[in-house]
Amino acid sequence: MNVVTRRHVLVAAGVVTAAAAAGTVAWIWSGSMRFKTLDEARAAIAALAGQPPRMTGAWSLAQVLNHAAQSVEYSLDGFPQPKPAWFRATVGPLAFKVFDARGAMKHPLDAPIPGAPALDAHAPLDGAVQRLLAAFDRFERHAGALQPHFAYGALDKPTYARAHLMHLAEHWSEFQPA
Repeated sequence: MNVVTRRHVLVAAGVVTAAAAAGTVAWIWSGSMRFKTLDEARAAIAALAGQPPRMTGAWSLAQVLNHAAQSVEYSLDGFPQPKPAWFRATVGPLAFKVFDARGAMKHPLDAPIPGAPALDAHAPLDGAVQRLLAAFDRFERHAGALQPHFAYGALDKPTYARAHLMHLAEHWSEFQPA
């Protein structure tokens, strides 16, 4: 390991440890929505078409669902703009370990995936529901290698599934009953 990489690892480990201990970072999520399986997430997504919730964030419901679909699709096809290799080997995996240990993640809910096409605020809800359901189906059927996450780096299929479920659950925190 070269000096620059070793320094990045040590700094990242210190930041993650200090932030988690202080409880001040956005990684600490207090929401209660969690999906245990892709089937559980599918059922919740399918139910949205019948009675869409009121959104409390910057994005429409269709934008949120299309954003989640992009993430699943990119895990299969490759992310358009990955973080630098040193980040995907140090800070990214450490952040994911914190998320995974807590069973929830936190990120800016209006942040697009780097390099992804803009999300249409007026996209039809039915199309977004179908896109995300199709992305989950495709992910579940996929038997080959998965693409590295743009921030977390290489993830195996069960870990990627947890990442997708935590990602969706975090966005679900912006949904309020209609």
